[in-house]
Amino acid sequence: MTQIDSKIPQGPLAEKWKNYKDHQKLVNPANKRRLDVIVVGTGLAGASAAASLAEMGFNVLNFCIQDSPRRAHSIAAQGGINAAKNYQNDGDSVYRLFYDTIKGGDYRAREANVYRLAEVSNSIIDQCVAQGVPFAREYGGLLDNRSFGGAQVSRTFYARGQTGQQLLLGAYSALSRMIGLNKVKMYTRHEMLDVVKIDGRARGIIARNLITGKIERFSAHAVVVATGGYVNTFFLSTNAMASNGSAAWQCYKKGAYFANPCMVQIHPTCVPVHGDYQSKLTLMSESLRNDGRIWVPKKLEDAKALQAGTKKGKDIPEEDRDYYLERRYPAFGNLVPRDVASRAAKERCDAGFGVNNTGLAVFLDFSDAINRLGKDVVKAKYGNLFDMYEEITNDDPYETPMMIYPALHYSMGGLWVDYELQTSIPGLFAIGEANFSDHGANRLGASALMQGLADGYFVLPYTIQNYLSDQIQVPRFSTDLPEFAASEKAIKDRIQKLMSIKGKESVDSIHKKLGHIMWEYIGMARDAEGLKEAIQKLKDLKKEFWTNVHIPGRAEDLNVELEKALRLADFIEIGTLMAHDALDRAESCGGHFRTEHQTEEGEALRHDDKFMYVSCWEYQGEDKDPVMLKEDLNYEFVVPQTRNYKK
Repeated sequence: MTQIDSKIPQGPLAEKWKNYKDHQKLVNPANKRRLDVIVVGTGLAGASAAASLAEMGFNVLNFCIQDSPRRAHSIAAQGGINAAKNYQNDGDSVYRLFYDTIKGGDYRAREANVYRLAEVSNSIIDQCVAQGVPFAREYGGLLDNRSFGGAQVSRTFYARGQTGQQLLLGAYSALSRMIGLNKVKMYTRHEMLDVVKIDGRARGIIARNLITGKIERFSAHAVVVATGGYVNTFFLSTNAMASNGSAAWQCYKKGAYFANPCMVQIHPTCVPVHGDYQSKLTLMSESLRNDGRIWVPKKLEDAKALQAGTKKGKDIPEEDRDYYLERRYPAFGNLVPRDVASRAAKERCDAGFGVNNTGLAVFLDFSDAINRLGKDVVKAKYGNLFDMYEEITNDDPYETPMMIYPALHYSMGGLWVDYELQTSIPGLFAIGEANFSDHGANRLGASALMQGLADGYFVLPYTIQNYLSDQIQVPRFSTDLPEFAASEKAIKDRIQKLMSIKGKESVDSIHKKLGHIMWEYIGMARDAEGLKEAIQKLKDLKKEFWTNVHIPGRAEDLNVELEKALRLADFIEIGTLMAHDALDRAESCGGHFRTEHQTEEGEALRHDDKFMYVSCWEYQGEDKDPVMLKEDLNYEFVVPQTRNYKK
């Protein structure tokens, strides 16, 4: 069996990253200009990586599907970014951030990677402050913090409800500087469709110009994928509609392992579905759970009245409200991790206590905070989020409780990478949400921004040198090589096949069918029979897609439907792999909840004796079942235990 080498450095946990940096290979400044690096994506991970590598002296080719790098989906992140600065003097430390992240991920992440993440977190804040990111500050001038789920300390730095936007603008300014100095060549409205391998190494990409439809070739000494996650497989999610998993998926089909694909996160604090014609869902920041209290009625008759519209939330007296998170998890209350909060909301709604016309919503109530702090204080903290909620729902959250329900938000799974963030294909790196590495089975809130910037600013710039150090005498690759020609031909053939189907179903209609299958069988609750059924349904849907999809227009032109169709073809296959992974992992952990494996109290039941590993899936060919390899997780510095947020 193929051995999985994660390249974890030797030595004590707190010294691994230092030891790695002390002994890594370097590329001297004069040689860096001889090396080209492709970075695909311009979110927090991609923009920070491209800017950092260019600042170091490498020649960077940077690609994004948007019309500007600053329109990457990272800009939509609201709540904050974690770091262990302990400004509050409330007991935080690098180790505690590491431990909370490991525990929050239900002991399914690598110790070494997570500790490194916690270790560099403080440098991220310093970097962003230097860039002018307007973090909130206390009266004395120190940066302010708030709490997030899965922690009992305040370690989340924020810029009102616009943290992602402000962090991305900081990274974008650094990137723009390098573009201006001709160290980064920016390709907007270009979508990566394939990675090109030469002699087993990643040496370039094939991209489609989304304006002209032209298929273009690009070569480099290394390729970095920073294209986010794949939760739009579910159709309805909190991600931007253009977010997709295609770049990572094509890397998988070229030999890169795909790790833990079934590990996706359902965010508990989203605006509920309100119709059949929605194209996406809206996230309400987890930061709202600092001051908002989550509840449903204690009495079924009150719930039925709320569903019928004859009562409003403010009509339910205090003594008849069930603050179920505070009741079930007194130590963490409303700030339990996202997977725990999501399942608890589902359980209450399944029991009939939902509070909107569909029965699929719970209340997030700020009346207590307004009475305690005053409306002006609450408005200063969350005003833009409240405005957004009112604009969507036409309800004033200052006067009536918000309604929320879980929705797909983030993928913990992704391309497998080793400690150096390199995939199983030499020269191909994956960073940010595109890789699997740091969150295990569940991501803590405010840790996505932390990982993206950690990878881009402080990890990849070191580790990629270890790979590139022996590439300085390798000449630049001609895009006329047969490997590029073969890859381009395969893409053109695929596009031609799609355009020639001329079926009757729109791309979106098939994508909605995919979403229904995914939510029903591979959503918050899964079981063996349902997963087997899902695999068959997805097989049938794939056949329907390739025989009955209708794509108007021409391939050699701006064609949004063709863009969506190419991504949907990958989504169907990603969904199938997720089902295989979820079926194989006969346990519950984090965001992966198998109904056959739960405690008497309805909590996740892990089986560490059987599943203490990263599942690494290897592509075997079209319509063939993938093969799963295992990277064993050996915990040397923490003792895995059943997560307990009750005390």
